[in-house]
Amino acid sequence: MAQLVKIFAGNASPELGKAIAEAYGTRLGDLSIQRFADTELGPSFNESVRGCAVFLIQSTNPPAENLMELMLMVDAAKRASAASVTVVMPYFGYARQDRKDKPRVSIGAKVVAEFIQSVGTDRLMTCDLHAGQIQGFFDIPVDHLDGATVSAPYIKSLNLDDLIFASPDVGGVVRTRAFAKKFGAEIVVCDKMRLRANEIASMQVIGDVTGMNVVLVDDIVDTAGTICKAAELLMERGAKSVRAVITHGVLSGPAHERIRNSVLEELVITDTIPLKEENHKIRVISLANLFAQAIRNVVTHESISSLFI
Repeated sequence: MAQLVKIFAGNASPELGKAIAEAYGTRLGDLSIQRFADTELGPSFNESVRGCAVFLIQSTNPPAENLMELMLMVDAAKRASAASVTVVMPYFGYARQDRKDKPRVSIGAKVVAEFIQSVGTDRLMTCDLHAGQIQGFFDIPVDHLDGATVSAPYIKSLNLDDLIFASPDVGGVVRTRAFAKKFGAEIVVCDKMRLRANEIASMQVIGDVTGMNVVLVDDIVDTAGTICKAAELLMERGAKSVRAVITHGVLSGPAHERIRNSVLEELVITDTIPLKEENHKIRVISLANLFAQAIRNVVTHESISSLFI
């Protein structure tokens, strides 16, 4: 007898959770989140999960409260005798804190990994971690999905000539090269220097983009300062057009205004984080089918890598 699968979504990802459940062929489970006067959270399942394979969908942006809510959901499912609990975290908050890059700082991604495991999570499913090595912080299986699985076909549908891909910083070269490989195209690099977080001191382009249609590739767009400055610099260096493909649209502070006023043709993002503001330059592509298929493959013990290789 096949194990019953139940999918639930937290407050950070209701629409994506619903879309994933529909793509899987089921309804989203009934879950309540009680909020006390001091904002303390208390999740409870309004249906039985005993003996079920439970999948909990929640991106952690903003990270602190949504992460806590998710961990309480895991604990509630385990205490309700779920056979297994898989955390489906489309956007993994704190992933940018993946190493000790200066004295006396925390490694936030490691702290979050330990938190996730401490409540009894059996498996983690996520997409485009800021650093793939974060998987090594876990002692449970991690399914690391590739957002390019859905964004690359969209770029191909544009039928752009003279296509070249650009990394907005040196750290994103591996990601950009992997994306460009799907097109048999070359890459260039925008080398930036920061004085502090979210503030760029200088930037230069390594490579020739004259007469080319450039696609910037990255995992996160936060305040959009880097991506907009890179686009402007690429146009100054002779690019025909510049667009950007980003997995996680954090889009904090002045991001929307910067994107509207930028030289970008468009910003392509996925729905790992709900879009909080309309923007004519932003196109959202859903990862619901990808996650639904990954869940199906986990349940049937099939390969996950077959989805994107």
